[in-house]
Amino acid sequence: MATPSIARRITNPKTRLNWRISDFLRWCKKIWFETQAKMSGRGYYCTTLAGEDEYNLTINSDLTVSCNCQDVDGLGHIGDLRKSTFDEIFFGPAARHLRDELAKGKVPIPTCAHCAMKRLPPGGVPPKPRLPYKGMLLENTVVCNVDCIGCAREGAAATRTSRQMSLADLTRMSDLVARLGLKNLFYLNLGEPFLSPNICQELPILRAKNPDCRIVVSTNGVLLNTDAKREAALSLTQILFSVHGINEKMLTRYMHRGKFDQAYAAMKEMVAYRDARGLTRPILEWKYVLFNWNDHPETIQQAIRMAQEIGVDIISFWPTHNPFYGTSWRWHLGQFKKIGIPCWKGREVVLRPEHVPMDKLH
Repeated sequence: MATPSIARRITNPKTRLNWRISDFLRWCKKIWFETQAKMSGRGYYCTTLAGEDEYNLTINSDLTVSCNCQDVDGLGHIGDLRKSTFDEIFFGPAARHLRDELAKGKVPIPTCAHCAMKRLPPGGVPPKPRLPYKGMLLENTVVCNVDCIGCAREGAAATRTSRQMSLADLTRMSDLVARLGLKNLFYLNLGEPFLSPNICQELPILRAKNPDCRIVVSTNGVLLNTDAKREAALSLTQILFSVHGINEKMLTRYMHRGKFDQAYAAMKEMVAYRDARGLTRPILEWKYVLFNWNDHPETIQQAIRMAQEIGVDIISFWPTHNPFYGTSWRWHLGQFKKIGIPCWKGREVVLRPEHVPMDKLH
């Protein structure tokens, strides 16, 4: 279950309650998976620690490396880039311990139970780990301007020795991404990327050093609010605007301190800024996480119309069980089957197909 020190540092009562329940469910899954392994005689392996995942592995704002993107208590730390090289960390004792425990049928940290853990094939031999090449996350800051109920960022920030990555360290990490030849870089994690005071320099550096990498940012949109930031954002491949509703009341039920009008305007202005230059990149996507208070059919159709009006390329609908009381039952009852097309996110409606390559639709 969540460590008491982390739980105490989360001040929002709803977030703290949600975190405790979520952690209890992870603990139950941990027991279940360990029981299955004991009964079957087959252990597990982690695709992230095998180097075969494009997501999850994370370089945090203080240059610690985590095996997962929700390492709010530091239990997933496998090393520190201020003390060791990336290769030493990835093949080092902390990562090796996690691999060995999984292979024995143990779940070394509760997060494994809902992350990249896979059953070992018959014979029980885990794949030989290799350096990541598909992708990873890079967290430029763990500070955020909003407070989402399902996010334990506040607890995670307490584990960071630095909440903001320096420009010099960001340049080093850009070089690392280039050396690994990553296909995908998710420039996001538990903070708001555009809150960084260096964001206008960071994004061009990332692109200059990684011209062929798919670089994706997720933002609540409010701080993508100047031409200087919009110009820097042209360095990105894709921007996900997390705006979960069609008005402030809906948005702030989950995203406290969120500003719907400002976020909606930011999407509109980014579209206009990009289109005025005759560009099709970055792909601009309205990320709409589904809850039982924003999933009414009329609300969804209104969201699609609003997305069309401002010219974003995609609006996507993401089901979630976080917070536990916000689950969209309309989604689970199949009421979204006629909306857009199915994808790993849930469903998405492609509004400007000329901007979206087919390989981005799945």
